[in-house]
Amino acid sequence: MTESPSQASQAHAAQHSRREERLGFLLVFLSALIWSFGGAIARFIEIDDSWTTVFWRSVWAAAFLLAFMLWRDGARGTIALFRGMGLPGLVVALCFATASTCFVVALGYTTVANIVLMQAGVPLIAALIGWIAFRERVSGITWAAIAAVIAGVAIMVSDSFGGRVSPIGDGLALLIAFAFSTATVVTRRFAHVRMTPATCTGTLIAAAFAATQASGFAVGSIDMAWLFAFGALNLGLGLALFATGARLIPAAFAALLGTFETILGPIWVWLIHDEVPSARTVVGGGVVFAALLVHIGLEFQRQARPQRPGLTGMPNPH
Repeated sequence: MTESPSQASQAHAAQHSRREERLGFLLVFLSALIWSFGGAIARFIEIDDSWTTVFWRSVWAAAFLLAFMLWRDGARGTIALFRGMGLPGLVVALCFATASTCFVVALGYTTVANIVLMQAGVPLIAALIGWIAFRERVSGITWAAIAAVIAGVAIMVSDSFGGRVSPIGDGLALLIAFAFSTATVVTRRFAHVRMTPATCTGTLIAAAFAATQASGFAVGSIDMAWLFAFGALNLGLGLALFATGARLIPAAFAALLGTFETILGPIWVWLIHDEVPSARTVVGGGVVFAALLVHIGLEFQRQARPQRPGLTGMPNPH
């Protein structure tokens, strides 16, 4: 029996959807892999003023993201994307500007492991912010995971009390996590806002603020090469890959793939720069990481359950 035109069309659509999903997996994984080198790249930059580093990193990232949008969407499409951001896009941009700036400044006070492992709790912190701001339902399992994240972060920052790392550095690392979490909640709440122009705007805001704080902008050729890698490749390319790929796969899968940054980031710095995480960082980070994996695993099970037509975005039968 031959396939009807409608059956052939449905099979073609399903095959196209699977190809897009595989592409999304690859792009999000590559973004996490690229981001994981951020701390290792930063350790090669020999600039005393962190604000100079923030300025040039943000400039290179903005240039890359703008070029990417012009290539992908053309001049008219890029202008339309910026116009369509609205207030939600501006909030996301401000959050991203805060996070990217704090990341560079925090590197001067604390270890890469402390910064990256605290970011592992972003999906759970986002759930907490969503409950506070929008009364989004939070399950008992998620509350337990949030409590575990708080406990894990408390173990990590306890190094500050003993003088091993600066409380300023750990405070900035926490601010990074909360900024990313807020951006996640706003993006989810206003799903029509495209992430790429918002993040590009965030890099421009970060560059403008850093310009008012930097003691100077002159850097050597070697440092400028590392700044290009830190900004255009580590930050800009990572964002472009994530913004493109995350739209093609479920959020839980994107969160799981994002944990590769958490795993690999401290490893690169350890192998390249011999920056060994403290015992408390390893223990606290392990608690945070385990809570995140359990939460994502349960989210997988929830998404795998068959849904009734008409619920959770599934089309009604015709």
